[in-house]
Order: sequence, then structure tokens, then C-alpha cells
Amino acid sequence: MQSIPETGHIMVPAAAPTYDLAVAGAGIFGLSIAHRAIRQGLKVVVLEAQHVGAGSSGGLLGALMPHMPARWNPKKEFQFQALRSLENHIRELEQETGADCCYARCGRILPLTTEDKLEHHLERAKESKLRWHPEQTGFSYVVEPAGSRSDWLEASAAPYGIVYETLAARASPRDYLAALAGFVRHRGTLLEGARVTGFDEQTGKISLADKDPVSAARLVLSGGFAAFDLIQHFTGEQIGRGEKGQALLLEGKGLEHHPAIYCDGLYVVPHDKGTVAIGSTADRDFEDAAPSPARSAELVARATAFCPGLKGRQVLTDWAGIRPRCNKRDPLIGRLPGYETLFAATGGFKISFGIAHLVADCLVSEITGTAPQLELPETFRPDHHFGANRLAADGWVKA
Repeated sequence: MQSIPETGHIMVPAAAPTYDLAVAGAGIFGLSIAHRAIRQGLKVVVLEAQHVGAGSSGGLLGALMPHMPARWNPKKEFQFQALRSLENHIRELEQETGADCCYARCGRILPLTTEDKLEHHLERAKESKLRWHPEQTGFSYVVEPAGSRSDWLEASAAPYGIVYETLAARASPRDYLAALAGFVRHRGTLLEGARVTGFDEQTGKISLADKDPVSAARLVLSGGFAAFDLIQHFTGEQIGRGEKGQALLLEGKGLEHHPAIYCDGLYVVPHDKGTVAIGSTADRDFEDAAPSPARSAELVARATAFCPGLKGRQVLTDWAGIRPRCNKRDPLIGRLPGYETLFAATGGFKISFGIAHLVADCLVSEITGTAPQLELPETFRPDHHFGANRLAADGWVKA
């Protein structure tokens, strides 16, 4: 029954938020969180400032590569479990949407260029048996002699042999994003050209540039490197920066079944549909997000030097984007300090595609009060990034 105050006016309850959850950003973290939340029964809207994959998630490389099995820690265990479970996650998404994410467990070659590196990786091969559990998972990390797999990697690039490991995988970033976006559009709401500028936690009102506001019970800031400015707006702390990367897609007919190569700081990743990706650079200082022709020429020259099978292949497209990198290196996942209903998920940098589905599970579990599949590493949590623990971009702690 409604109460009637002495003034005689009826007290009307405040309108309920339109959505249970709003996600700012339609990159791999944002769409993965929306996908997980919708599957958990939440009413979700994704608010994207430009278009799906406009930031670093819209790249070309698609390298899903593990950390080395050395100096093991919770972050490496989390990524290992994420890479181990990603195939089933993608297969389920493909069944839900009818899409093809072009996923494959491709494996990876690492050339050994010195005797010290050979000894180092022989130790890593031993440790992989403890960390990767090959008897259960089938994932191996093996040192092979000089000249091994020289039909793909130039033998002179690996005078002391190679590492060949089978945990590494690849997927098409754009096809994976398209599948997630299709799911969200079908079962939730996806608004492009909707840039978040503010959030009133008391009312749930989310302000948008040049659009009417929307209302949600909770908001997740997940807009790549641009999220750092929004996070600073809400918390007063700048905890990350952007770093530019560039990659190319070449014609790669006949190369589809080769493993990825990591050599000279570059990845060469064969994909389905007769293409091969090369990348990526890492530039802390940059003027814009546009591809540099000089950088593209450098990528081709460096890659063909150790992978002669790429010589003469046509460049189909180039890409550049600004990747989000937290000053503390690990991603930021969780509730922002001083808020009850405002969360963040950004800073995945180069490992975002491999861990996004488990990050989404952890964050949605935090929001809904349920148990996650795997606990989030403590170094991913906000306490690691803010306040006394905050690290500035140049490496010193701010008081």
C-alpha cells in the first residue's frame, strides 16, 4: 500500500533501472562479460563509443600463447586454465550463434639462438611436465634439434634447435568478436555510437555523449585504453596507459596447418581461409592509431627473414590500434574503490583474448554473488592497482 504524507501527495517509488548491467565497451572483455551475464539471466546493454572492435580487439593476429612454464604464479595458472578451457567455450559460442571463430590449437615454434637459451629451455621443458600436466592435458613443451621444422622456420634462425609446444592456439579476433556481438544483439542490447561520459550510482543513470541517458543497476567500464580516462574521472587515479601495436594480414594459401612462430619479437600466425598474420609491434610513444607504412614494411622484412615461405605473399590488409596496459602490468578486474555498483575490466594488453571468458566469469560471479569457475588472481584485483599500491607509468609509486 502506498503511504500518503501529510501534504496529501502520493509517494511514487523511484523507477527501477532499465537494465541489470551496462557494459561500456564492445571489445573482447566487454562482449565476453555481456555474454556471460546474459547467460546468467541478467538484462544487459553494451554501450560502445564507436563500433564493435574499434579498439585493439579489432586486430588481426589472434595469437593465444601461454606464458613460459617457469616461476609459476597464480597469474600463469589462471592463463593456463583459460587457454585450456577456451576451445570448449568457443565451440559453445559457435553452437549458440552459428558463427565460425576460426579457432585451432596450432602449436608454436620458438627458435633457440644461443647455448644459454638451449639450456634455459631444457629446464623449462622439465618444468612444463609439472605445470602443464601433459599426462592429463596432452600439452607438451619439447626441445627439438637444429634443423627441425625447417620447412617453415629458416634453419639459420635456430642454430641451437627449437622449442615446439602444443598449448598455443589461434583464433580470428574479428570473427570471435562478431560471434559475441551477434549473441548480445540477439539476447541483449548493443548500442554503437554510445560513449559513456558519467554514472550516477544513486539513480543508475548513465550519461552518454549526444544521446539520451540509459539506466542500469550496475556499470562495467571495459572500453580498452580509453577506460583509463573514465576510471580516473571516477577515482581520481590514473592506473594505465595505451600502447600502440601494428599487424598485417598476408595471403597465406597452403600455410594454414603450420604452427605459429615467435621469432625476433614477432609472431607469424597462419589462419584459416588462406591467410597469415604478422605482428605485432609495441610502441609506448605514438601520435595516432593509424597504420604506419614504414612499420608495415619493417614487419614484412623481419618476418620473411626467418620465415621465407612468406616471401612474395600479397599484403591483404594492415591494422594498428592502441592496447590497454595497466601500469602494474596485470589486468584490472573488479569493483572500483569507493563504489558499490561501478566495476572495471581492462588492461588485458596482449593476453586479453586468451583469458576474456574466465575474466568474464569472475566478474559476473562477483556481481551476482556466485562462485566463479576459477578464482581471480589477487594481482588482477583493484587493491593491487589503486591507493598505496598504485604504480605510475614511469615506474614509481605515487603517494
